[in-house]
Amino acid sequence: MTVAYEDVPFSELLHHPAATTRRLDAVRALRLRRRDAGDLALMRVDQLEQDTTVVDFTARLLAGLVRTENTTALRQALPEALPWTTFLPSEDMDTLLAELVDTAQGAAALENLAPIAILLAQWRHSAEIYADPALLALLTREPEGDLGPVPMPQAAE
Repeated sequence: MTVAYEDVPFSELLHHPAATTRRLDAVRALRLRRRDAGDLALMRVDQLEQDTTVVDFTARLLAGLVRTENTTALRQALPEALPWTTFLPSEDMDTLLAELVDTAQGAAALENLAPIAILLAQWRHSAEIYADPALLALLTREPEGDLGPVPMPQAAE
């Protein structure tokens, strides 16, 4: 079995590109560590295409399961995949599943997984609020948790 990824200093790729890229024969990807910026990933295109195929399939499968109107199994499996969902109200679980399906399908079509990660982070933050009674009380107190409409920002002159 191949290892998922290997950490490599970015300078190693710059100084020994052929030797560094040959390491992709043993790992799925190389994590290129950079000192003054975010790390990068280097992988073979065929691996990227395979990953994209799997994500697309998973998004379509999830959508099909949700659209069958029988979401009981998904709702039961969700806390195993995302343990923090146990803190969400029951009615929010259906909303989460619907948003997850729509976002996953759109992200797969764009071949960009960032929207899924953002959506999951947003829902996780919601679960964090529900898990903290003091924070939930603070955020949901009068006026019914809604502070009203936000005025449109004025254009800079």
